[in-house]
Amino acid sequence: MMKSFARRAFFRSLARPLLGAGLGMALMAMPAATAAAASGEVNIYSSRHYDADKLLFAAFEKETGIRVNVIEGKDDELIERLKAEGRNSPADILLAVDAGRMWRAQNAGVLQPLKSATLEKLVPAAYREKDGHWFGLSARARVIIYNKDSVKPSELSTYEDLADPKWKGRLLVRSSTNVYNQSLTGSILAAHGPEQTEAWAKGLAANFARRPQGGDTDQIKAVAAGEGDVAISNTYYFARMLNSSNAAEKAAAEKVGIFFPNQGDRGAHVNISGAGLVKYAPNRDNAVRFIEFLATPQAQKIFAEANYEFPVVPGIPAHPVVAAWGDFKRDSLNAAIYGANNAEALMIMDRAGWK
Repeated sequence: MMKSFARRAFFRSLARPLLGAGLGMALMAMPAATAAAASGEVNIYSSRHYDADKLLFAAFEKETGIRVNVIEGKDDELIERLKAEGRNSPADILLAVDAGRMWRAQNAGVLQPLKSATLEKLVPAAYREKDGHWFGLSARARVIIYNKDSVKPSELSTYEDLADPKWKGRLLVRSSTNVYNQSLTGSILAAHGPEQTEAWAKGLAANFARRPQGGDTDQIKAVAAGEGDVAISNTYYFARMLNSSNAAEKAAAEKVGIFFPNQGDRGAHVNISGAGLVKYAPNRDNAVRFIEFLATPQAQKIFAEANYEFPVVPGIPAHPVVAAWGDFKRDSLNAAIYGANNAEALMIMDRAGWK
């Protein structure tokens, strides 16, 4: 489902082609700020579905008087929509949750390069596309979650080790159709090449405790319930559970531990959630201002405190729940490589039987 906020007329014009394509849409209106009439608007297509983003939009509107209009949907749907709309697209910015998706949008020709001294100064090179087609604004590590009763941290080491037969019938992970797993496999491909990556993927598939199903939260809950001993998950899912107001969720999270792989070599796999300037952005200046706003201390703190993501800008503290895990070594591989390796990674996962 897609959701939208702000002017009724704006979203009625967007909804008709979406509904005609069978994608479906829910519409809501939000009163416009009085300052917005003078300052204009910025139109965002977003595949992020987090409450934190509403806080980001509200903070930007309050600071600038620029109205934020948002359409939410799945990455590929939004990219296809941008391609279909071409020069007539009202979109200024694409927000996506993975470097692989940003890479896909770039290759589809729906983004334009952005030269911003502010972003180039604040966003580390590993978290942005070299020509400015997209910038990572928050980060998340893909880690190992383990059952404290059945696994000792000393038994854990690397992503590669999860393919060892000692984990047969003990590993939980979501489907290969998930972009987080595709990017992780893309990082393995960059480290070891296609032959070793395929052997690794086959080893993982042979060790599955069950057929891949559900999201990262489901894998964590299954480990807590004893359906498997180890799982692969993004960090912010685990942090949400640890800080949940739901007693059962919190109790499940307390039964498991978190382990950052590959600390003795290249470091843990870290991906980004990012923004790109749409090719024909009608409100270009406002769009640039919004993307730069996402790198400010105010916005970086919202990413950290409201969604347990790692700030990409150095010096901004993580949420206390996340900070309690301590520092860890991160893979320095440029996130764009995950996207460049995506097609080959998918073929490898398919041949390996990782469904």
